Order: sequence, then C-alpha cells, then structure tokens
Amino acid sequence: MASGKYSGINRTSQAYSCFCNKALAQYANRRIGADLARRGFLIGMGATMLSAVLPELAWAQGTSPAATGAPPPVTFTNFRLFDGKSAALRDGMYLAVDGNRISQIGQGQPPAAGANRTIDCGGKTIMPGMIEMHWHAMLASLPIQTIMQADIGLVYLAASAEARRTLLRGFTTIRDVGGPAFALKQAIDAGMIPGPRIYPSGAMITTTGGHGDFRPLTAIPRNMGEVSEQEKTGGNAIADSADEVRLRVREQFLQGATQIKLVGSGGVSTPRSPLDMMTFTESQLRAAVETASDWGTYVTVHVYLPEAVQRSLSAGVQCIEHAHLMDERTAEIMAKKGTWLSTQPFVNVDDVGPLSGQSLEKFREVIAGTDNMYKLARKHGVKVAFGTDLIFSPALAARQGVMLSNMTRWYSGAQTLKMVTADNGELLALSGERNPYPGKLGVLEQGAWADLLVVDGNPLDNVALLADPDKNLKLVMKDGRIYKDEMQA
Repeated sequence: MASGKYSGINRTSQAYSCFCNKALAQYANRRIGADLARRGFLIGMGATMLSAVLPELAWAQGTSPAATGAPPPVTFTNFRLFDGKSAALRDGMYLAVDGNRISQIGQGQPPAAGANRTIDCGGKTIMPGMIEMHWHAMLASLPIQTIMQADIGLVYLAASAEARRTLLRGFTTIRDVGGPAFALKQAIDAGMIPGPRIYPSGAMITTTGGHGDFRPLTAIPRNMGEVSEQEKTGGNAIADSADEVRLRVREQFLQGATQIKLVGSGGVSTPRSPLDMMTFTESQLRAAVETASDWGTYVTVHVYLPEAVQRSLSAGVQCIEHAHLMDERTAEIMAKKGTWLSTQPFVNVDDVGPLSGQSLEKFREVIAGTDNMYKLARKHGVKVAFGTDLIFSPALAARQGVMLSNMTRWYSGAQTLKMVTADNGELLALSGERNPYPGKLGVLEQGAWADLLVVDGNPLDNVALLADPDKNLKLVMKDGRIYKDEMQA
C-alpha cells in the first residue's frame, strides 16, 4: 500500500510532473505529456464515436460516468456474503456504500442511514469485484495482424470498448503486463469511459530476439540507441545491457507504471523465440529490480523453464509470470523466498487464439506442464495469483470466467475465489508507493474500495456461475458506482 509522506499524491497525474529544471528534462516531459494527451484524446474521441454507433454503450447508472459529484449512497440488504477471505458464506448481511468506499458491513438490519437507495438482494451472493493479474488491455480484442499494421488510434478504440466488456464480466481491476495502457487508465479514472482499475506495466521489456521482439528481419542489425517503430507505440522495449535496462525501466515509471514487466525467456506467440532460450543475464535482471526498488515497487518476469525462473529469483524478482515448465526444486525456492507465481490455467487449445506451426507446438508444451505446475505450487505452498493472458480475440477475452472455473481442477471453490479477489489484491499491494489506488482491494470490509458483484447463486459451490456473467451477474459496482443493474424492483 502507498504509505509515508507521499501517500496523498494523486498517482494518476504523475507523468505530467516536472522532475527537474534542466531544459532537456523539461523538453522530454513536454514530449511525453503531449504524447499521452494525444492518446487520451484518441480514447475520448473513440468513446464518443462508439457511444454514438453502439447503443449498448450505456454508461453507469444510466448517465455518463463523468457526471460531477460522488455516487449516491447505497445500502444492500438480505444477501449472502463472500468477503474475499472466508471459506463459507455468511447469511443475512447488510452493506452500506458511501462515496467510493464501504462505510458499514454487518449482520441483520442496517442502522438508520441516509442511503439514497436500499437494494434487497433476495438471498443472492455479494462478493468482491474480481482482479485479473495477467491482462493486456491493448491486445485483448484485435487480431495480432491488425495490431501490428493498423493505426494506433484503432487499437485504442478497440481497447476502450473491451475495457467496458471486461468490467461487465465482473473484473473490476486488472494488472496490465505489457502494452501502452497509460492513456486508457487515465480515461477510465477520469470517467470518460467505463472500465476496470488498471495497474499498468507499460512496455514489455525484452532483449533482441526475446519474446515480444516482433521486428521484421529487415529491421536488423540494430544500432545501439535505435528505437523501432513497435517500440515507439509503447508495446515493447528492447534492452541489451544493464544500462539499457535501467533506461527502459525508468521510461515506464516516467509514464506512470505501477510495476515493471520483463521477459526472461522465449514465448508462445513470438515466432522466432523458442521457449528454451533465455534473455537477460542475472546482473541485467538485478538492474531492473534495483531500479524498481528505487521507485518503491517491484518487477515481474515472463519465464517458462526452471533455469529462467531460478535466474530471476536469484536477481530478487518478486513475481514470476507463467512458469508452466518449472520443476520441484524451483517450486521449493519460490516458496522459501515468498515469491508470487502469477500464472494461467491453460488446459487445451481453446484457451488461446488461432495458432499454427511452432507457436502451436510451443503452446501444446505449455499445456502439458500446467497440471504439474499447479500440483507443485500446492505441494510447496507457493503463493499463486490468477490471470488469463487472453489476447488477440474478443471471443477469447470473453472466456475470463471460463478460465477461472478451470482452477477448480486444483483448488476448491473458496480457494479459487479467494485467489481472484483477496490474494490478487495482496499482490497488487506490492506496487507500494506507485499504487494508484491506495486502499483495500479484493475484500469487502469497512473502509475497502466499493468494488463488488451481486451473483445469482453460490459461486463458492459453483465457480462456473462466473463463466456466464450476462446471466448470473445481476449487479456490478466499481468505485461506488453501479455499471450493471438488474436489481430494480
């Protein structure tokens, strides 16, 4: 959580702060601010265009979320509560929301209060809004060929539409682990468009030839200091020395990153990047970790193989992405160090977009390791976070809840829901001084953020209810504002 003398700073505007008086630094700050403003304009323009052509883009509570003033107080009664931590539901509860926080929660009838609206939930379940720990907001809803070739404006338009759909699936917070999501976050926080809270990583930092290096062969050789067209959009950043790593990390923080994403090995979707290759050296990884620590936050690293995981752990990395091919020794080390495993329950080819050739073979290798990975994590008590990494297809993005239900192969319903709420919220808190939403996320208790869902049924007994949000989510609230409401009398 954000703490200390800077805890009151508005994190959403940090990219615009002048960081020194030197002319060069002032110039750089103006350029970055202008670029982010342009991206924000594109998103705002896109939201306006989409609302004009798509009647389904109705805003929260029937009005624009940009309406001035705090949301009206709301009291919920007669519901069963999953608070994000407990192993069972509690019956006959009430919960009061004042502004964007939970002001009261208890059993029985609520004390007299000035709620503008009281919602009788009729025995339905209230649970925290879900948290997605491995999401790519800019990549979720367009084919990779379109993203690589289209104007960046189209990518932002698609991302703004997908942000609304993500929220209505019950994911009120996402951690974005690669992509230029800063302006999208700003637009959502400002109420220009509906969407989840975003913890952005900025560009995915990789090496030449590493996962995420999609440059054509005609773009090499690369001279030191050159920036590719892909890097200019903010999707990735290439670094081949410790000093370049520090530079790229600081560039992400300058734009508002809450944590840093590095690539430590090959990946599935990058054609010329085999899973068994390794990217950064231990000293280069440590350069990123030290720089992130200087900014009060942490580094997460994309890896699959045991050797790549262990190299990251030796460098002080606090979170590992994927690791489907890890071995027992690696799980033991992760558990001993208290390192987070942020991974995905890939169980068949339905969990990925269209693949062919080597990419398909690499994904089959990942699938083959999924079961063993989760069993090792459970055996050794590794801290596990839930995410999906669903990219390049709006139909695939809609499977977030399906992916969550996959977790019941290894965890109980209560453990699964705790993972997607309170546990994921605990990992988000590692962002420390860079936390844009200081406060409690993923739990329902007094003083926590008012992010909650009303579910028709008991999701602890049947996690698959969340795989059909159109049918089973009767209300979605984020930041005290209602974005979906089927609870009207």
